[in-house]
Amino acid sequence: MKSSRKQLKQQLVEHYRWLRQYGCNDSHSGNASFRWHDEIWVTPTGCCADTLQADDLICCHIDGSMEEGASLDAPLHIQVYQQNSNAKAVIHSHGPHTVALTLNGDDFVPVDFEGQYYFPFVPVITIPYDKYLEQSPSAVAEALKDHKVAVVKGHGVYACAETINLAYKWSCSVELSAKIAWLAMPAN
Repeated sequence: MKSSRKQLKQQLVEHYRWLRQYGCNDSHSGNASFRWHDEIWVTPTGCCADTLQADDLICCHIDGSMEEGASLDAPLHIQVYQQNSNAKAVIHSHGPHTVALTLNGDDFVPVDFEGQYYFPFVPVITIPYDKYLEQSPSAVAEALKDHKVAVVKGHGVYACAETINLAYKWSCSVELSAKIAWLAMPAN
């Protein structure tokens, strides 16, 4: 069954809110989008996950045009869709265990069964803070062409998939794998 634009907007808001409720984002962090034909619907910049409504989502276009108020990561989302025709949803979260375990800049290799099954490894991209807006769209889009999930060192997780729910699943799965790896680390 195909979902309507209205249903997808509601799904995106619901999944974005869950990221907050389950500790993968704080109240105003992360962003999310879905592609509907040539439209890309993205969360507004600085929005609060607890109060976001479907009508608050901002329409962008696959050609790169954006309406005012779109997330600062909207160009990144657009570039992911431009480079990956199978991508229909992109979710950006700040899972604390994933961010902490990748601060060294090394690719993340899960130690748990599900993590290894889903992600043989998760690429970690290093982007200087002052170059993030300039470099992140192409760097993240390139990584997500071949991987379900990529991490920007010190910042967070980007997941793309054929559905909103699957992008959400990849975001949560990599965070759980990182938490398990964290718990399995020997105490110093």
